[in-house]
Amino acid sequence: MPNPLTFTSIANQNELETHIHTLIAIEPKFAPVFEQVGVPDLRRNAGGFRELMRAMVGQQLSVAAARSIWQKLETAELTTPDAIKQADDVTFRANGLSRQKIRYVRSLAEHDINYEMLTTLPDEEVISTLTAVTGIGKWTAEMYLLFSLGRADVLAVDDLAIKVGAMALLELDARPTPKQLKTLSEPWSPHRSAASLLLWAYYGYLKDRQGLPVYATLLVNRPL
Repeated sequence: MPNPLTFTSIANQNELETHIHTLIAIEPKFAPVFEQVGVPDLRRNAGGFRELMRAMVGQQLSVAAARSIWQKLETAELTTPDAIKQADDVTFRANGLSRQKIRYVRSLAEHDINYEMLTTLPDEEVISTLTAVTGIGKWTAEMYLLFSLGRADVLAVDDLAIKVGAMALLELDARPTPKQLKTLSEPWSPHRSAASLLLWAYYGYLKDRQGLPVYATLLVNRPL
């Protein structure tokens, strides 16, 4: 059994605020961001098979399109591992899934992940388990860690909005590479989930302001 002390979690908004204040003590540049955006919503979800399948279905689609396809799959009762294993490709295509997405959801069903066990595993083992599924990359696994498991030390260094937010926060001349951002954020550990949530909110704040430099108005195209 993995040592439960190998990771920490954020259970509620109060705990998130505590992490934010500790983060600000480490990196004071987060203080004005916090003043602007407040305590972000944790956006916790129940996790499990349905959450991952829904993320797969929504990858690279608009919110409206993803919602429409998911509704069709729910109506057709095609959102459980058993149903997916029994359905043929024609049925999936009739309910809006592309060939690629069919391959993804079949892979998810076939891996038969123990989602309860994921709650006991260290972050890197969760990422390794999830990315073994065709169609789940590191970003999606990190989102599962953050929003489904509530892990406290997740910074999605490949996320465009986080890179743009970090560029503005740290007054960098260019968007940091994932490697650079990983290095820059190491002192923020174990509070990097608070940093992620603040940077996403900060990105939204920057986009909404008038007269921004070009970097802050970039559109984000990432999976759900």
